[in-house]
Amino acid sequence: MAEEREIGKISHFYSKIMVAVIELTDTLKVGDTIHVKGATSDFTQKIDSMQIEHEQVQEAGAGQSIGMKVSEPVRQHDAVFVVEE
Repeated sequence: MAEEREIGKISHFYSKIMVAVIELTDTLKVGDTIHVKGATSDFTQKIDSMQIEHEQVQEAGAGQSIGMKVSEPVRQHDAVFVVEE
């Protein structure tokens, strides 16, 4: 069974381009698998790329906001977990 730990919350979602903004409370890296869970959201996906202020980054930490494409719609305040195999 994979472990999950919360690493942030969705602060914004751009539905036209399917991009979510995540306010991080912990470290997140490209290649990680995340689980988004909320009232209507419940899916996992691998992070292929993420951006801070439109710049590609490989890693981001607590206190930073990152943007990333999501495979399904998300909502503000949805919790984001990293799945640790």
